[in-house]
Amino acid sequence: MPKLAAFPKAYMKALCRDGGMLVEDWLDIAAGLQIEGVEWYAGFLENDEVANWAKFRNSARERGLEIPMLCCSPDFTHPDPEFRSAEIDKEKRWIDMAAELGAQFCRVLSGQRRPEVSRKAGLQYAKDAIVECLEHAQPRGITLIIENHYKDDFWDFPEFAQHMDIFCELVEMIEHPFFGVNYDPSNTFLAGEDPLELLRRVKHRVVTMHASDRYLVEGTIEDLRREEIGVAGYAKRLCHGQIGEGLNDYDMIFRELCSAGFDGWISIEDGVDGVEQLRCSVDFLRRMIALHWGLPPAGGQ
Repeated sequence: MPKLAAFPKAYMKALCRDGGMLVEDWLDIAAGLQIEGVEWYAGFLENDEVANWAKFRNSARERGLEIPMLCCSPDFTHPDPEFRSAEIDKEKRWIDMAAELGAQFCRVLSGQRRPEVSRKAGLQYAKDAIVECLEHAQPRGITLIIENHYKDDFWDFPEFAQHMDIFCELVEMIEHPFFGVNYDPSNTFLAGEDPLELLRRVKHRVVTMHASDRYLVEGTIEDLRREEIGVAGYAKRLCHGQIGEGLNDYDMIFRELCSAGFDGWISIEDGVDGVEQLRCSVDFLRRMIALHWGLPPAGGQ
């Protein structure tokens, strides 16, 4: 049966840039939600101390939380082989971190969509790098999960495999028992595509999910396109909203996942407007899980 985790979307600057929040503070917030786990992020400042990794695992467990997955953003599509090699080394370290945290899953991406890199070359770069990382992940019991991503918070270009045809081609190039898909429906809208169409194409490879909802504060997707190249992170007109109130049809999404036998982790990317928003998203997802998997909502309601 699916379990819920949460990602600290609202606290990324404090946890990763200025140190305004400690990991323990985030765990305290998460422990007050009706969730089973927290998704970790490789860029937390406190992750720099390797000795902290086991400490974080124990701190989460003391609060009744698992750490099922590690979110990181390797960039495998750079034309320089030395750059790609360094990114592979980073991913291997993140895989080690995931194992020490007690996680089952560690994210991979293709990389940035640089104008000078062709589709053929980018696919080969990404495939070769992921296969090498899988050799490191399998003996540690870590499954690598590739996300249909939009853009990392600290990237200048959108994801190389942002669009459905490239993403599906890359997934099909890698058949491995420790490789699967982390499905994020919101990112598909940003590619100008249908999230349900993508899900139907990859649903039997989906092992984890990001639950999010997106909306544009102003303008159109075309306006967003003009702003997303050469600017680090997300465009300001793009916002995460409360789950269930944005563009995604979660009833149909969960129907498809349930029909495919999905029973993995669903990690919530929400709460940018406060913890109450995150709590509302948790409640919504609990109701949807109860509806589609026949489980009682939290508290037996």
